[in-house]
Amino acid sequence: MLMKVVMALLLPGILVVLFTRVTYNRYIGLILTVALITASVYKGYTNSFLLIVIDAFSLTTGFWYAQRMAQKVRS
Repeated sequence: MLMKVVMALLLPGILVVLFTRVTYNRYIGLILTVALITASVYKGYTNSFLLIVIDAFSLTTGFWYAQRMAQKVRS
């Protein structure tokens, strides 16, 4: 369970940033990451509400960092 919590804390945020760098659009990066998390919930890999909340926190943090990263590129 500890490994799932650590991965839920890190992986969605990293994926948002990665997809944002690849697509040059932070909204597309967020949508792709949410789609992957939705697929994992559907398949049963995420089996507790706590993991979903941690995923959402990591998504928010990754989106914030991607937005900050995009603002640095523009200026």
